[in-house]
Amino acid sequence: MKKSITTVCLTLVATVTLLAGIGSNKAVYVGGTMPGLAEKTEGRLDTTNDLQLTFAPDKVGMPAVSIPYASVAELEYGQKAGRRVGVAVMVSPLALFSKKRNHYMTISYKDAGGKAQAGVFELGKDIVRTTLKIVETRSGKDLQYQDDEARKSIGGGKGK
Repeated sequence: MKKSITTVCLTLVATVTLLAGIGSNKAVYVGGTMPGLAEKTEGRLDTTNDLQLTFAPDKVGMPAVSIPYASVAELEYGQKAGRRVGVAVMVSPLALFSKKRNHYMTISYKDAGGKAQAGVFELGKDIVRTTLKIVETRSGKDLQYQDDEARKSIGGGKGK
């Protein structure tokens, strides 16, 4: 009996952890044409360098990828809202009423060879505003918004 209760508890914890998504201060390379990065690679965006944005994957052995701010052609922000159904069913039916927002930044740029590239990153909730503002400021490109809801969540701006 104790063994089955322990198994159920461990399964519940593992499932909730898997469904929780990315860390609030991390990013995920969702996809695009960036060489050397596999889709759904989790890591960190480093905005501390004045000349380039760097994505450092968490996976050991994967190289960091940098985008010079001067080569950025376009920036876009969008979000996707959904319900926390998987977690809600296991934890509390009240959680069905909570929303989860996924935040996406798309960067179009030219690589060192002049070839057009693009990367879509999902941003953790704690780094959305600062990352978007830093990339917009350092690249000199206006942030475009996918829709009015995205514009409102960040606080306006010039955008589309």
